[in-house]
Amino acid sequence: MGKTAAESHRILLEVYDEHALAEQTCRKWFARFKSGDFELDDKERPGQPKNIEDEELQGLLDVDLCQTLQELGTSLAVDLSTRGVIYYELLKPNETITGDRYRLQLIRLSRALKEKRSEYSKRHDKLILLHDNARPHVAKPVKTYLGMLKWDVLPHPPYSPDIAPSDYHLFRSMAHGLTDQKFTSYEYCQKWVDLWISSKDKEFFQRGIHLLPERWQKVVESDGKYFE
Repeated sequence: MGKTAAESHRILLEVYDEHALAEQTCRKWFARFKSGDFELDDKERPGQPKNIEDEELQGLLDVDLCQTLQELGTSLAVDLSTRGVIYYELLKPNETITGDRYRLQLIRLSRALKEKRSEYSKRHDKLILLHDNARPHVAKPVKTYLGMLKWDVLPHPPYSPDIAPSDYHLFRSMAHGLTDQKFTSYEYCQKWVDLWISSKDKEFFQRGIHLLPERWQKVVESDGKYFE
């Protein structure tokens, strides 16, 4: 829209008030997005990960549900260590997310980052977090822990659904893959999710990040109003 970083920050302040990004953070991301740099993932590593089809995974699970994740990965020639998802937790039947549960998930995410991404420590354990404003995400235990971590939490307006890449990109694609799937056990479901995530190459996750500026632009243009 031809606006400067300062003008963009003023727009964010008008829309989000105290929930807006700090001006310094806004300038940093404004400069990166404006230059066409949307890269938030790791640098490219040697070797191209294999992109498998859901039918391949389904066939292996039908043959032997007791196969481990590593065994399935070997059969499919999938490198399980070079994917965009660092940590996820599959809730068991009748389990729900609470503020305390979400805080525990953030603790586990922080540990996973230290174990799997050397860049995390190089950035002094700094992270840019984008999640919606569901009640567990804004609970007091969560806010307190995020304050301790000193992560940058991006604003999420209350009436703008599907603004986080996990919502509008990852989960939407996964829902398509789940069409006509029938799981007979929790373990079966968990293995399917593990291998589905592992089957996606780096470009899949990059596309979700690249769509983020477009999503944010819709938020600014909506002026706080609800949009699909």
